[in-house]
Amino acid sequence: MQTSYSVPEWYINEFNPLDYYHTYYATGQGVFVAEWTEFVLRNMHETFAPGGLKGDILIDFGAGPTIYHLLSACEVFNTIITSDFLAQNREQLEKWLRKDTDALDWTHVVRHVCDLEGDSSNLEKKKETLRRKVIKVLKCDALAEKPYGAEPMPQADCITSCLCLEAPCKDLEAFTNILKKLKELLKPGGHVVIQSVLNCTFYYVGKKCFSCLSLTKDELEKAFKEAGYEIVKLKVIPRTEKLGIDISDYDSYYYVHARKPQKE
Repeated sequence: MQTSYSVPEWYINEFNPLDYYHTYYATGQGVFVAEWTEFVLRNMHETFAPGGLKGDILIDFGAGPTIYHLLSACEVFNTIITSDFLAQNREQLEKWLRKDTDALDWTHVVRHVCDLEGDSSNLEKKKETLRRKVIKVLKCDALAEKPYGAEPMPQADCITSCLCLEAPCKDLEAFTNILKKLKELLKPGGHVVIQSVLNCTFYYVGKKCFSCLSLTKDELEKAFKEAGYEIVKLKVIPRTEKLGIDISDYDSYYYVHARKPQKE
């Protein structure tokens, strides 16, 4: 089992978005279809529900080939910029936005969000709302001094990220530095909503193994505070479902909603 640090080239050469989708999200097959998906979608629903977060610009950092975590936010933000490090993941995002016939099928997840919102008939409208709101799919690099390079980036009202920041990091310092760089992309008083897993050292995508920075709840809280955020909400729940195969060793899920101070 390859558990040493996965350098960027390993991702570029070995990460297959189709394998990722089928391993974790495909209906009746993906190991994230139940517990993780319910955790993320319910948190996002509550975060972006009426009376919750809203604004003009939302930046999604490190989306992979996925769109599920944006389905609630697209109702309350005017513009969404999504992004990923890998060209193959960005290609899958573009396919879904264009409605290509071979695009990944997120219908089951869209239906779940519509059910949470109390309108199961809204499925196709929900898809089109997200497609209309996403104006760019950019390359991002968490380890670069400027994650979006020379791309001119507007300051965002909110940044989201799911299952991303632990992947490129070797240690807690690197994780904290990424949080600092994300904060620079926020307006004063802007929000960040990040969800991922704790105490995870590896995960499989198909038959390929990738490393993950193992974080505890205390380390997570420390990183956000050292990066200069005000933590609004931090939630951790234990993993209870068995994956059936040794696909990853995480033991819990986390949700963090934090805010950039109005004045620093």
